[in-house]
Amino acid sequence: MDPQVVLDLLQEAFQIALMLSLPVMATTLVVGVSISIFQSITSIQEQTLVFVPKIVAVILAIIVCFSWMMNTVLNYTHDLFVLIPDLIR
Repeated sequence: MDPQVVLDLLQEAFQIALMLSLPVMATTLVVGVSISIFQSITSIQEQTLVFVPKIVAVILAIIVCFSWMMNTVLNYTHDLFVLIPDLIR
């Protein structure tokens, strides 16, 4: 197996991992910054005020993006299995 093939597979895996984590991370960032601004305006320093909305937002983001995430992972896995005969040679 050529080392360049391995590097290409790893690069694609990292890109897919980044793509899959982006909606959840962006949602967490937006909710966290919004709640931090709200806390600084109202001077409320309650930790659960940050934790609970972030958890709810992450769950909603996963529910909304789940079919796209699953299709992306399945396509990548399918491509890997199709590539196995070429890698063995």
